[in-house]
Amino acid sequence: MRDPKQPLRLTLFAPKGRMGIAIAEAVSAVSGFAIDPDRGDVLIDFSSPAALAASLDRAVSAAIPILVGTTGLDDFAERRIADAATHVAVLRAANTSLGIALLADSVERTARLLGPEWDIEIVEAHHRGKADAPSGTALYLGQAASRGRSGASDEERGRSGAGLQRATGAIGYSSIRGGTLAGDHDVMFLGPGERLVLSHRAEDRAIFARGALTAARFLHGRPAGLYTMRDVIDSL
Repeated sequence: MRDPKQPLRLTLFAPKGRMGIAIAEAVSAVSGFAIDPDRGDVLIDFSSPAALAASLDRAVSAAIPILVGTTGLDDFAERRIADAATHVAVLRAANTSLGIALLADSVERTARLLGPEWDIEIVEAHHRGKADAPSGTALYLGQAASRGRSGASDEERGRSGAGLQRATGAIGYSSIRGGTLAGDHDVMFLGPGERLVLSHRAEDRAIFARGALTAARFLHGRPAGLYTMRDVIDSL
């Protein structure tokens, strides 16, 4: 059994990726964590959709929790995650920033209070190399808005491009790609004669790494099940 005084050991599934490097740097800057390539207490995967099956199998085989930060997943991948969550604790996070988790909570509350009469547009901007659009974080914020609206489903999706005609109450998404942007997200609530904009600006990938450490600490010792960053902030 692990001594609680020992650092929490993290195994990075993609240690040479952008997030793998950022998490390793975050670990070196704080106490209470250590990188262990083979015998981690928590597995962290920010790799690619194609590698998800391997990381989930590794977590289930080792009976350790896993943080899945990969975006751009299809329905089959989501089913794989749900199946793994019957065996180990799985935290599915489109974005591990604590600020984004709090923004999602605010978006849900705002959508509930304003109701379907207010239009919702989500605008996101990322570096030129980001493949998926809208971003996983934008879709995550859209799901929060959908939950807030009476009768809306978590699966509600809008189409990119503000100004396009769409069904009343649908959520619109616009994506911008360029430069080295770490990630900007604006959730716009547009009502008659006024608008409310809830925003988050990521200035450094380190914020995602620090959030991942907080999420890993939350996951350790949890029973099997599917968790989100909202569970993490609710535990703080």
